[in-house]
Amino acid sequence: MKTSRLVLVCGCAVALCAPLGPPKTRTDNVKEILHGTEIIDPYRWLEDQKSPDTRAWIDAQNHYTHSILDPLPGRAELAKRLAALMKIDTMSMPGVRAGRYFFSKRRADQEQSVLYVRKGLTGQDEMLVDPHPLSPDRTTSVMFRGTSKDGTLIAYAIRQGGEDEVAIRFLNVDTRKELPDALPRARYGGLSLKHDKSGFYYSRRNAEGYRIYYHGMGAAAADPEIFGSGYGPEYGVGGGISEDGRYFIIHAVKGSAADYTEIHIQDLIRAGPIVPVVKGIPARFFGEAAGDTLYVHTNWKAPNGRILAIDLKNPAPEKWREMIPESSAVMEGLSLAGGKLFVNYLENVRSSLRTFSAEGKRLGEIPVPALGSVSGMNGRWDQDEAFYSFSSFHIPGTVYRYEVSTGKQSVWWKPNIPVKSEDFEVKQVWYASKDSTKVPMFLLHRKGLKLDGERPTLLTGYGGFTASSTPGFRPGGALWAERGGVYAVANLRGGGEFGEEWHKAGMLDKKQNVFDDFIAAAEWLIAHRYTKPARLAIQGGSNGGLLVGAAMTQRPELFGAVVCTYPLLDMVRYHKFLLARLWVPEYGSSENPEQFKYLYAYSPYHRVKPGTKYPAVLFVTGDSDTRVDPLHARKMAALVQAAIGSDKPVLLLYDTKTGHSGGMPVSKQIEDTTDQLSFLLWQLGVTK
Repeated sequence: MKTSRLVLVCGCAVALCAPLGPPKTRTDNVKEILHGTEIIDPYRWLEDQKSPDTRAWIDAQNHYTHSILDPLPGRAELAKRLAALMKIDTMSMPGVRAGRYFFSKRRADQEQSVLYVRKGLTGQDEMLVDPHPLSPDRTTSVMFRGTSKDGTLIAYAIRQGGEDEVAIRFLNVDTRKELPDALPRARYGGLSLKHDKSGFYYSRRNAEGYRIYYHGMGAAAADPEIFGSGYGPEYGVGGGISEDGRYFIIHAVKGSAADYTEIHIQDLIRAGPIVPVVKGIPARFFGEAAGDTLYVHTNWKAPNGRILAIDLKNPAPEKWREMIPESSAVMEGLSLAGGKLFVNYLENVRSSLRTFSAEGKRLGEIPVPALGSVSGMNGRWDQDEAFYSFSSFHIPGTVYRYEVSTGKQSVWWKPNIPVKSEDFEVKQVWYASKDSTKVPMFLLHRKGLKLDGERPTLLTGYGGFTASSTPGFRPGGALWAERGGVYAVANLRGGGEFGEEWHKAGMLDKKQNVFDDFIAAAEWLIAHRYTKPARLAIQGGSNGGLLVGAAMTQRPELFGAVVCTYPLLDMVRYHKFLLARLWVPEYGSSENPEQFKYLYAYSPYHRVKPGTKYPAVLFVTGDSDTRVDPLHARKMAALVQAAIGSDKPVLLLYDTKTGHSGGMPVSKQIEDTTDQLSFLLWQLGVTK
């Protein structure tokens, strides 16, 4: 039944012709005993994504959601401003091979990025692969996956919607002809072309886990397995050929945060066996080769990171040398270019890029224009040029070309986005969490903001897998600040902002610290008169979706609205689906009786209480999320709809083609961001 009802939208009474409430969802109340605890799951049937009942339920939910969101006033204005911010010319950082620059570029009038090559610095941009003809709705995207040393052959991936799975194709750069060699749709890791283009190595995920294969160009026989037997689904395994073509370097990584890493090498010149270089050490190791030296970024005996040098001709652990010691700053990454080492550091969540000689002597630091994020150098050991990018909340990402020998730099690409950066202020504040731990947070807002406790505030965070939440340009955040709001990013434990100790303080049985940090950020914003609960929204995706789901169920009175995208929410069963076995080292597993206790204690799906006055919630997911199963959002939406003790809307926005990995056409990105922002502005009562 439909009814016409009045709701307060952006300060105005508006009549919406919409269903009286969300679709009714049947319950099956599956019961099970796990480690002596009875668990009742009312919506287990919604885990079956392909069943007719689930598909009908998704259709009904989408109809209900759009009946609420589509009539909201101000949507056209929002979409227009987002289009100005997002429908712009874009260009990626280039990769260089034999004087050829390979990059992706999207014109303002295009939906997807196109693959290009430029021959020489002043050459013309020549199109290699255009994805637009591949799908009528422009949901197919392409990306580079490998380039031959002489720059005449590329491997590229074709992705449908937002899936992690891709198909791999090969293109002759000079003739523009596709090679008959191809890899079918699957989940691939690294791909590395041999220098003579006679074949390539690649990793692919099978039911047992990742395996590395070798394919000889033109070979009709099945590709032989090179490495990976015995490594289970909790490992990611991939490899690459060193810059001089001599070594094949393999990394076997346990868990998404790589808390245990092995490195194996094979001497390709001598056709030697694959031998371990790093094995059996419970730490993170990532190596890049320069000649016979493997420079390794590790947190072994150095929670903030250090650089070791390993002689690949004599790689015994007792011969390893420390090149760059641990410091008070967190070492985020290592790049090699022009015979030098470039190390990306975070100090108090402020990014910097420092240069070192091949012997580890510090040479200097690359200057940046403001408080923001600097990417690592994209270059090659035997070339003098390299590229990096810089961005901040109010400064769009700019790509710089850097001459290693002279230190000179110039702008390679700067997007033309209509944002007046000088009108905004980015600042960092510190607050105390529940256990008195000091936690930093970035705030973006207009200069001269009046602190009256009424500012519409959007708080976000992540807090997991060593991922650091550094300043970066986000169109939605910029628009929020333009409208007089505060955009806040909290640097929660579980991330990598302060090294491995900070990560460990927010994982496994300490995951509750992450939620406490986030809740304390909200309380700080209220106490310091930036906002109040009715004007405070939270937003998070993936592990950040778990974050806002936990915050909502633990402190529902603290928030006015929630946007929860591509989330993990059923932490008792999460590990049973898709890639989630990879995340057991981060979260734990309910199969372990001790880990079950804390997972069950905070699992948002199991903490929903009937009759609770939850804030308004918009769950967002889609069929093409092949990383975090959409079942989490489906089940949670049904449960909160049934349990909520107020008239706040609980909506599910479910797309049949979008997913976790991007690849969404820009018009769809604008549409989804419009949906989310209009929902938030409506619920916070923002009139302009």
